[in-house]
Parts: sequence; C-alpha cells; structure tokens
Amino acid sequence: MIVLCKAYSIGVKALAEIIVLGSGTGIPSIRRASPGLIIISDSTQILIDSGPGTLRKMLEVGITYQNPDLILYTHLHPDHTADLVPTLFACKYGDLPREKDLLCIGGPGFKTFFEKLEKLYGSWIEPQSYHLTVKEISKEVMVYRDLKIFSKPMAHISGSVGYRIEFKDGKSIAISGDTDYCQNIIDLAFEVDLLVLECSFPDGKKVEGHLTPSLAGRIASESHCKKLLLTHLYPVCDQFDILNQCKQVYQGQIIQGEDLMRIKI
Repeated sequence: MIVLCKAYSIGVKALAEIIVLGSGTGIPSIRRASPGLIIISDSTQILIDSGPGTLRKMLEVGITYQNPDLILYTHLHPDHTADLVPTLFACKYGDLPREKDLLCIGGPGFKTFFEKLEKLYGSWIEPQSYHLTVKEISKEVMVYRDLKIFSKPMAHISGSVGYRIEFKDGKSIAISGDTDYCQNIIDLAFEVDLLVLECSFPDGKKVEGHLTPSLAGRIASESHCKKLLLTHLYPVCDQFDILNQCKQVYQGQIIQGEDLMRIKI
C-alpha cells in the first residue's frame, strides 16, 4: 500500500504515477538525494536506479524493500547503483524478509557486474525467502504484467540504457538515465506523456556525456513529448534559472525535479 506523504503533487487522477526519490547526483546535496525513481501502475511497482540513500527515501513515501516488483538500472555508476546491495541485504535480513519474486534488469554488462557483487558479498545478499532473477535488457520489447518496456543505448558510458514504458491505458513515459544529446533518446521519447531527462549542468557549463537545459529542451521538442521532467541536477544548477533556459527551446510543460515529487501520468 502506498501512503501519501507531504510532497509535490502535479497532474490529475491517472492509472500511473512517478515518484522522484532523488533529483540529484553523486555530489552530496542537502536539497537533492542521489538518483532514484519509482513508477507505480495498477499492478506493478518499478524502481529505476537506486543511488545511495534510496532505501530511506522510499520509506518517506511509504514504500519498503518488499514493494518493488522490478528494478531497472540505466547504468553502473555508483550514484545510480549504490543501494542495490543494501536492498538485497534488507530483503534477506529485515524483520519481514521479502517473499515475492524480484526481477532486476540492467544494460549490457549488468550480469557481470552482479556476479562480482555475488562474489564479494556471498550469502549476505543471496535470496532465501524469495526468487531473484537478474537479466540484461534485450533489444526486443519486454512485456511485464500490464506494461511494455522498450530500451535503447544512451550516450554516456558503455552499457548505458534509457527506457520507454507503456501502460495498458495507452499512457507512456521515457527515462533517459545519464546521457548526452543523441537520436536514441529522441526515438524512445516520441510523443510520450512524460519524458524524464537528466539535466546535469546549466547552459554554458556543458560536460561531455550529460545534458544542459537547452539540450534537454531540444530533445523534448524533437521528440514531441507532452511533458518534460528535469532531474539529475548537480548542485551548480541551483544557482541558475534552469527552467527558463529550457523554456527558450521547448514550449511544452517543464517540471524541475525535486525530491519526493509525485507526478500523475
């Protein structure tokens, strides 16, 4: 059961929603936690990335380590994966050990990454009361319960992927993870109801492998998405008018991500 908290709420009643657990990066920030998103549909909860502190952020919106059915990882940087081990540790040793199955998926190289974690932590993260499946996302559409999940490589590091999730009511959402401007994210986001884009640095402070507000706006405009959510904001972004920089390029609705923000899809 999801317990509503005192958080940001945007949109109208819908069958699905997204919760921003962390709108920041690997750089410590009082305002923004490390990357993590929850997507809730009629029958499924998806955790996308789990940076350090994600488990605690989940508790703030009434979600525990027992709730997610599926975990999707965009890439293997520590600020996106650090709470995977604590999650599996909690599933085994919590007061109420996890019982329902868990599917954990990443891009190319994810299974090798996980095998190294198993070698390092051994029985500490080995499931006993539930079944864990670890996979790498395929190029084909993945059907999971009431969802269709698409994936394409992103312009960040080897193995980086973005996702497009389509719901049974026809709504859709795309998530970039970390990426630079590339055609793949435009294709994934084509006419989605909500596009979640990283926006790491302000205009004028571009870093390779990441987006600025203008580039994020360009992707939103070229993909014809209906709404844009900017996240993965480095602390320097809080010194600039990120929304206005993005609005110079994209005329649709833009939301600057904040921790614990909830958006109906």
